[in-house]
Amino acid sequence: MKIGVLALQGDFREHLEILHSIGVNPVAVKSKEALDIVDGLIIPGGESTTIGKIMKEMGLFDDLKKKIEDGLPVFGTCAGMIVLAKNISGFPDQVRLEAIDITVERNSYGRQIESFETDIRIPVLGDKPFRAVFIRAPKVVEMGKEVEVLAYFNKDPVLLKQKNVLVCSFHPELTMDSRIHRYFLEMVRG
Repeated sequence: MKIGVLALQGDFREHLEILHSIGVNPVAVKSKEALDIVDGLIIPGGESTTIGKIMKEMGLFDDLKKKIEDGLPVFGTCAGMIVLAKNISGFPDQVRLEAIDITVERNSYGRQIESFETDIRIPVLGDKPFRAVFIRAPKVVEMGKEVEVLAYFNKDPVLLKQKNVLVCSFHPELTMDSRIHRYFLEMVRG
């Protein structure tokens, strides 16, 4: 099983490191050739506009969109959630994969200086709280009926799944807790 991390911009190194720490030899995806060999892909946090533009420039966008439609498991964190969203509030022309039926609002939890950490409950991962790191995080403002909410912060959904797509508003790769990455590996195996 080969897990890829889209390595165009953002905190892809941290995802690669957490995958290494749990015994996965990940692939840094920067080309169509690398995309073609992965069984699952993580789209990291970073700058969603930049990630989308680079995917287009590198010729990865259409191939990735088709692979996701054909069932490739994909996991987007923070900016990755925005890139995977069906709609982006206030930015209708921003490049996005439209892979999960959600509308997101960018930077909804505040600017960089207003970043925070908090414990959230994720029932599918067990009883132990997960330390969630929110940095200029997107907020889900609408979602379709097929979207399953796996975790909330206050009353806002922050970890969601629809078929082969998993997204979160926060940065699980910035903690030592690998449970969400392991959950994604199970999605890929399934």
